[in-house]
Amino acid sequence: MARWDQILSLPVQNPPTLEFSSAELVWSKVEGWRDNIDRVALIPFARVDDFVRGESANKECPTRFHVEARRRRPAEITYKPKVDGILEYILYWCSFGPDDHRKGGIVRPSRTTYVPKKKPAGRPNTKRGCTCHFIVKRLIAEPSVALIIYNQDKHIDKNGLPCHGPQDKKAAGTRAMYAPYISEDLRLRVLSLLYVGVSVETIMQRHNESVERQGGPCNRDDLLTHRYVRRQERSIRRSTYELDSDDAVSTSMWVESHQNHVFFYENFSDSDPFVLGIQTEWQLQQLIRFGNHGLLASDSKFGTNKLKYPIHSLVVFNSDNKAIPVAWIIAPRFASGDTLRWMRALYNRVHMKDPKWKLAGFIVDDPSADVPAIREVFQCSVLICFWRVRHAWHKNLIKKCSEMETCAAIAKRLGQAVHRICKGDGTAVLFEEFMEDFVDAADFMDYFKATWYPRLGLWTSALRTLPLASQETCSAMEYYHNQLKLRLLNEKEISVYERADWLVDKLDTTVHSYFWLDEYSGKDEFARYWKNEWMSGLTAWQKSLQIPDSDVLVEGDYSKVVDQEDRHQLHVVRSPASEYAICDCNWAKLGNLCEHTLKSIKYLRDKGSITPSTSMFQYMQALVDMLRCPPYDSLIRDHALSLAVWVQTQLDAQLGPGSGQFMRQGLQLTAATPGHYTEVVNASNRTDTLPYVVGGLTELQHSSSATDNLTGGQVDQDGTCADRVPAVENSPVEMETSPLSISACATQLFSLDGVTSADVFAENGGVMIGEELDTTKNLPSTDTSFANSNGFEDDVLNKADCATMVDEQPQPLYVAPAEKSLDQCSKNQQNDLCCNTIEPEIGPRLQNV
Repeated sequence: MARWDQILSLPVQNPPTLEFSSAELVWSKVEGWRDNIDRVALIPFARVDDFVRGESANKECPTRFHVEARRRRPAEITYKPKVDGILEYILYWCSFGPDDHRKGGIVRPSRTTYVPKKKPAGRPNTKRGCTCHFIVKRLIAEPSVALIIYNQDKHIDKNGLPCHGPQDKKAAGTRAMYAPYISEDLRLRVLSLLYVGVSVETIMQRHNESVERQGGPCNRDDLLTHRYVRRQERSIRRSTYELDSDDAVSTSMWVESHQNHVFFYENFSDSDPFVLGIQTEWQLQQLIRFGNHGLLASDSKFGTNKLKYPIHSLVVFNSDNKAIPVAWIIAPRFASGDTLRWMRALYNRVHMKDPKWKLAGFIVDDPSADVPAIREVFQCSVLICFWRVRHAWHKNLIKKCSEMETCAAIAKRLGQAVHRICKGDGTAVLFEEFMEDFVDAADFMDYFKATWYPRLGLWTSALRTLPLASQETCSAMEYYHNQLKLRLLNEKEISVYERADWLVDKLDTTVHSYFWLDEYSGKDEFARYWKNEWMSGLTAWQKSLQIPDSDVLVEGDYSKVVDQEDRHQLHVVRSPASEYAICDCNWAKLGNLCEHTLKSIKYLRDKGSITPSTSMFQYMQALVDMLRCPPYDSLIRDHALSLAVWVQTQLDAQLGPGSGQFMRQGLQLTAATPGHYTEVVNASNRTDTLPYVVGGLTELQHSSSATDNLTGGQVDQDGTCADRVPAVENSPVEMETSPLSISACATQLFSLDGVTSADVFAENGGVMIGEELDTTKNLPSTDTSFANSNGFEDDVLNKADCATMVDEQPQPLYVAPAEKSLDQCSKNQQNDLCCNTIEPEIGPRLQNV
């Protein structure tokens, strides 16, 4: 076989880790130049930097590779496609070579002009003649693939002896024991602290204290010098965002010099507007870490009133369910066609790093968002977040209506209208009736008619067709929005807001540093130097979890919550049973969700005094719709019923059949009128009502331990935890089933009442994504606990006694051949159910449920 035929026939290796080294690749030997045998491997060209970083993090010999030589074919020059043609050639060499500045070392002839200084400093002092290097070639035949030729993989000099690292005895006590440069994590830490205003002396003082505590330097980062930090501070101080007087030219120059931070860019043209997508390497890592089998939310049109171009933020939720920005898109408008292009570019960039990355749900905050494009690109469910509208209503209601009683009544009525629309039994007519009933509140009604009445049709349609995100999601998005406003819109010179190059530079440097420090574990060491815009505390939802029930007192239509900072102060929450309750604290007066409101709502739900939230109702309704799929998709019903039986058995084992401390909440399904749902509030004494044991994922998982308790249920491709399924009266006794139909039709049921964590999708008792579902194999053991470690129960899953739905365990399954393949559901369900068609081979049948 010819040499190039042999090379091009090699498989392209793409390890799933963020960084990888030569040890994780399978190397092949092919005939090379001058009858040599080369060690070669093929990887995606976009992952060359990941390979360089992974190879630098060698534990036996830490180092750093630099570009020693580079040749690139100009893009404007035409070329003939040849099998051995090269688009780009890069030579990476260990930073301890190739020159040897040790005594008696050899320096290449091209470097003989170097004159040693009295006080050697900089890179020449690190040259010790290391011969380790590799070559990266980008071929014309395969532009997306990088050919790596790695013959000299040992960190030795020309004499074959170790020249740096722990194996080099002569390097003991010198910096050659460690890597030649500080790690990327420490570099980002130093830059971030400098950007937020921490002084050089403070950074070095804290760093030296930490090195002393550990007993001296043990790696390259411990050798951080005052000179390096001072040089970074001087570089930041002298930098400028205005690279050119022309804003467009300046932005183009920034894009050219920051290619690694740009995932999509289109300059102004006759047909397309300006679009710039910014994503740093750290943001990409957070997207892969928290977005895989998790939620991705959008905060659109930030800064419309101040900035030249609004910002579209994409955020994920970390283990504490706080929003982390993973991409910023800057554009004058966000049209459907533009959205599809940059979303696909973002998706391709993520999949280049992790081919198995899968998003579970996408949350939008704009009813005009391109939902088909989102589903086409990410292949996931789409939810809608109502926090922007609620925030605007609440803020203007407080501002334009002086009587708090009237404000509470208006807010409660608006909440009821939204709730009915989301349930499917309300239309925009409800808002017309609302405006007639509260005509006396003239100022707010004028605002409502002028601002929101023209949009009600679009919002009503979106609320009826898309699942509603939970209050925890709204709290996280609202907190992120306030943090971004505090950290970005704080310039004294207002004229800079009209320049796009300032916005791009500020996001990539200062704002990025703030959010990076939010995730930095050692940020408390610099707490005394925090500024207001640096402070990142808990969201309102997290604060509400810390308020004990003893600090809540409910009196009729009021609830009083003790302030956790000033125990002598009480906050009055009006209409606490409504999700649109009004609180008298300063944070709520700005239109925000406060912890007192959220605590009051949760307190009443735990007591069984109010019904589940809107998002919880939609989740339960989606499960019911899943049970009512056409006959050929009836395995979903079998599977849901079997899981409902198992969950009820688990609850009886954990809580006991007689532990009725609170009143249960549920929905009664009538077999005579399918699709009709009756809310049952006081169901503790009913034996004919089978309670729902379902719920949104995050209102039950407020810690990593809580998420482990949820992994016992089935998890479909979109992250739906199907382990809490309603029991349905008069369910069919015999149904044709197929395990593949679950993964096909249940993919769109994702955490409708909260933000999920990647921990939910563990292998411990749960079904992993992409695997064939087996109801008997994946049911967890009976000793799995559903208790919440924080004592914060789900909307429906209270500490009440759980009546036994059935007295027996599910009957054994027997396998019967399916007569024909499954068809797609006859119609698209409201919550994106049954959107895929999968043909099964064998389907089990569940008898006598």
